[in-house]
Amino acid sequence: MGKYVPRRMARRRRRPVRIILFSALGIVLVAGLVAGTYLTSLANMFNGKTQQIAQAFPSEQTRPVKDPDDGSMNILLLGADNGTPKASAQTQAAGATEQRADTMMLLHIPEDRSGMYVMSIMRDTWVDIPGYGEHKINAAMTLGGTPLVVQTLEGLFDTKIDHVAMIDFEGFRDLTTALGGIQVKNDFAFTAHDTDYFYPVGKLTLEGDRALRFVRERKSFIDGDYQRVRNQQKFIKAIMAKFLTAETLTNPTTIYEVIDKVSPYLSFDATFDAATAAGLGLQLKDMRTSDVELFTLPTAGIGTSLDGQSIVLKDDAAIADIGAALKADTMAAWVKTQEESTPAANG
Repeated sequence: MGKYVPRRMARRRRRPVRIILFSALGIVLVAGLVAGTYLTSLANMFNGKTQQIAQAFPSEQTRPVKDPDDGSMNILLLGADNGTPKASAQTQAAGATEQRADTMMLLHIPEDRSGMYVMSIMRDTWVDIPGYGEHKINAAMTLGGTPLVVQTLEGLFDTKIDHVAMIDFEGFRDLTTALGGIQVKNDFAFTAHDTDYFYPVGKLTLEGDRALRFVRERKSFIDGDYQRVRNQQKFIKAIMAKFLTAETLTNPTTIYEVIDKVSPYLSFDATFDAATAAGLGLQLKDMRTSDVELFTLPTAGIGTSLDGQSIVLKDDAAIADIGAALKADTMAAWVKTQEESTPAANG
């Protein structure tokens, strides 16, 4: 069975996190940086330009029950291809949609706000989608929109999801441009499929379309989506590192431009607004980058479905363990167990 060990995001200088990055694709929420009229302006812009997912959750009767004393938080992060900034909210209102959630992550924030755990889920993972039988997990968006994605994941882990955040890939492209490019270390030389974008081995500074193709490419790799997920996680680390530089933190113009450019491509559930983001940011103000864990949901390898599709087989034991850790708010212990069981991977 495949096993993926969390990667700690280490930095030489440990500084409090004042900017929270909520997705591999650049869902950025600024909190605790500024005060007064500037903060109000940012909040108004965020609320005015972001989209609201008309129906983010399934019927309450179908959902797991969360202990009212459980202060942990689970946020579903989706990267989707809409084509237009305002398509997210509009298409979600109709339920099923032509979208596919090409990037899917579950962010867990423990009750004591001591860390953040970002779990990537392979898009071809073969699961039971309620009402439709077995399909690749990213088909849930096409079959029933965001509510069905939430219902599928909640059923998989027997754990309730508190919030949903979605970014259109166009927003990710604009985010990298607003930041003046993101530097990543590329492990394998490749040319993005159907383009002339060549990515040599070594440190690369990427922005715009080149950055977007870097995180979306999978056809160039022997292990396809596995390498794509690794590249996405690598890009999260690079974006966070860029945000946590003094140059960015002390530059109101950059912060304003990021919110202005990216907000139209962001969609959230109805209860997640600028005030919620700011409150969460304040709770996490003492967190350090080394407190953020990124890992991939363990799988049981690849296979072929009865109808001939290439699929990723789910690891039922790992899913059960993670579900139990999410419900008990013991993700730190689960992560530690994974690290200890594969010490060589911790380098």
